[in-house]
Amino acid sequence: MSSLVSARLKARYAAERRFKAVGFGAVLFSALVLAFLLISMTSNALGGFTRAEMRFDVDLTSGVLTIDPAQLQGSAAMDALKGAGLPDVVKFAASKALGDAAANELPDDAWQEVGRLLIKDPSRLTAKFPVSLPASDGLASAMRGDGTDAEKALAAQLKSKGSLVRAADWGFLSRGDATGPQAVGIWGALKGSLLTMLVTLLLAFPVGVFAAVYLEEFASKNRWTELIEVSINNLAAVPSIIFGLLGLAVFLGLFPNWRSAPLIGGMTLALMTMPVIVISGRNAIKAVPPSIRDAALAIGASPVQTVFHHVLPLALPGILTGTIIGMARALGETAPLLMIGMKAFVATPPDGFTSPSSVLPVQIFLWSDEIDRGFVERTSAAIIVLLAFLLVMNGMAIYLRNRFENRW
Repeated sequence: MSSLVSARLKARYAAERRFKAVGFGAVLFSALVLAFLLISMTSNALGGFTRAEMRFDVDLTSGVLTIDPAQLQGSAAMDALKGAGLPDVVKFAASKALGDAAANELPDDAWQEVGRLLIKDPSRLTAKFPVSLPASDGLASAMRGDGTDAEKALAAQLKSKGSLVRAADWGFLSRGDATGPQAVGIWGALKGSLLTMLVTLLLAFPVGVFAAVYLEEFASKNRWTELIEVSINNLAAVPSIIFGLLGLAVFLGLFPNWRSAPLIGGMTLALMTMPVIVISGRNAIKAVPPSIRDAALAIGASPVQTVFHHVLPLALPGILTGTIIGMARALGETAPLLMIGMKAFVATPPDGFTSPSSVLPVQIFLWSDEIDRGFVERTSAAIIVLLAFLLVMNGMAIYLRNRFENRW
C-alpha cells in the first residue's frame, strides 16, 4: 500500500513539475516574441527618424538678398523672402558647392528651411553659414541602394565628400503628411489621435460609468434589465467595423460636412468603448463589500449619497482599469475610422474637432501600402510613436487608478 501511495505522490509531483515547466515556457516564449517585435520595430524605426540631407554653405555676405530685416517679424516673412529671391539664392549656392546635378536634387520647398533660419536669426542676412537641406526622394533612395545608376553614382560622389549624409529628422514629429518619404511627418495624425481620443473619453467614460451605477445599484431586476445586460455584453463583442458602419449611417448622416473629423471619429469609437466601461464598471461596483453600503445607510446616508460618496470612489480603480482597456483598443482601431473617411490625405494638422484629420493607425496603414522603401522606415517610426502614445496614455490612467485606490 505504501509503495502505491509513494508512486502516486511521485506521479503528482512530476505532473506539477511539468505544469510549472510548461507555464515557464509559455511566459518565456511570450517574452521572446515581445522582445523580437520591439527589437525589429526599433531597428527599422531608427531610419524612420532620419532623412538624407545635402550640406553646403549659403553665402549672403555680398548682399545678394535685399530685404529689410523688419520684414522678417510678421506672418508674411516667408513670402517676403521668396519675393527677395531666396529660392534662387539657395539653388545657386547648392550648384556652386555641389554641382548642377546635385542642385537639381533639392526639393522645391527646401529653401524654406533656410528661410526659417533667417527668420530666427536675421543677422545671417549678411553672413555665410552652413545649411543641411533635405535631398529629393530619388537621391535618398539612391543612398539606400535603389534608384537609377545616375542617381546612385551622384549619391556615392556626394557621400564620399561628406555632402550627403543621414541626419536626425526631428521635423518628422512636427510635420504633416506629404507625398514623399523625405517630407512626411506624423504630427497631423498624432494630433488627430489626441483629439479623437479626447472626444471618445469625454463621451464614453461618464455615460459608461453612470450606466454601470444605475444598472448595478438602482435598476429593478426584471426581464428588461436582463435584456439590457445581455445586449451590453453582446455589444462588447461586436466587430469594430460594425460600429464604423453605424457611425457612417448615423453621425455622417446628421453631420455630412464633418467627414474625417475627430469629432465623428470620437463619437464612433465612444460607441465601441462604452460597453467595455459598463461591464468593468459593474464588476468593480459589485466588488465593493456590502458592509460599506450598510454602514453608510446606517448613519443616515441616502441611497444616492451611499453610492456616490462611498461605493463609487472605492470602485473607481476598477472602473479606470476597464477604461484603460477600452481606450487602448480604441486607439489602435482602424476599420471603423476608415468607414467614416479618416483615410483621406490631409497635409495640414487639424486645428479643431471638426477639421479633416487622420489618426495614427490609419496613417500607418496608408504608409505601409506605399512602394518606396523610405515609407517602410517611416511606417516603423510611426509605430514607435503609436506605442509611445499608448504607453503615456496608459501610464496616466494607471497613475490615476493607483492614486484613488483604497485597500481594506
